[in-house]
Amino acid sequence: MMSLSPFGGLPMSTDKKGTKILARTFFAQLRAGGYTPNQILDISTELIDLVTQDLKEMPKAVQVAEPQLRQSA
Repeated sequence: MMSLSPFGGLPMSTDKKGTKILARTFFAQLRAGGYTPNQILDISTELIDLVTQDLKEMPKAVQVAEPQLRQSA
């Protein structure tokens, strides 16, 4: 399922399967690039920090509407 992102109207995947595939692909690319598991954890922590900061800056109306977009059929 695709919907429009609140950030610039670009399409984004909202299904869990697509998210899982993206995460596995990203992980595999990092490992193939020579990153260690600890380095990948550091990258993951940084990503979580960035998302947390982004959520804090996001208008409340967008935060309330977003969970409805993430439900998969």
